[in-house]
Amino acid sequence: MRDLFLTAFTTTHSKSILVEITRAKGSTPREAGTFMLVATKAIWGTIGGGQFEYMAIDNARAMLSGGGEAVMDIPLGPEIGQCCGGHTRLAFRPLTPELAEMLERRLRDEEDDRPAVTLFGSGHVGQALARALAPLPFSVSVVETRAEALEDLPTETEKHLTAMPEAFVEKIPAGGAAIILTHDHALDFLIAQRALARADLTYVGMIGSRTKRATFANWLKREGGGDELLSRLVLPIGGTAVRDKRPAVIAALVAAELLETYAARQAQTSKRQIPTA
Repeated sequence: MRDLFLTAFTTTHSKSILVEITRAKGSTPREAGTFMLVATKAIWGTIGGGQFEYMAIDNARAMLSGGGEAVMDIPLGPEIGQCCGGHTRLAFRPLTPELAEMLERRLRDEEDDRPAVTLFGSGHVGQALARALAPLPFSVSVVETRAEALEDLPTETEKHLTAMPEAFVEKIPAGGAAIILTHDHALDFLIAQRALARADLTYVGMIGSRTKRATFANWLKREGGGDELLSRLVLPIGGTAVRDKRPAVIAALVAAELLETYAARQAQTSKRQIPTA
């Protein structure tokens, strides 16, 4: 989706400057590889905001007028009115058709690498969660038995109408998440049982309370599931620190929980990739 917005921008503003963070040390607003495009009267993206972004925009527009610098080294300290304390290096390049194609390809690759989050149920909480996740780095699908429940969802959300939602569990890509929010506790339990049986899912969560967790635990034991499976279930989703049952609040808490879960997973993966002496 982001690549389509980028294409629209580059088509309209072919005379633009690519501003890219090529090095980020210490505390910085964004990481290396982050980029934005600057045209004379328009901007696509952000490299983190604040005074250093204003400096980058001014330099890019100076380049469009025949001046400016190709590289800027900017310490993020009091001298520019920012207190991050880090250091960034910015590279500036005039946009070309080849460069635009490369940027679009990069965004498509990033889209393909997003974790798949499948919401089972599109009631009040399901719809609020779909909206909360839409701008975040997730690929979101919603599975429902009711056609009308799929109507008011973000356009980028994949929608699946099925009489057997539990069968869709097998279609979740490895590393994905299953969040169970249906209007039927028996269906919730069936979906959860199948999701927990998949050891390759990163997150399995169910809306509910401690009482519902206890009821599910008894049901799962009768169905032959042990404590190991139950330990992987997040129930209630969103934690218990904030006691607020409004759908938008639950959605915000669950979105934060997913971001934290996947950040921890990424950190563990990065540690495993570091060679040992």
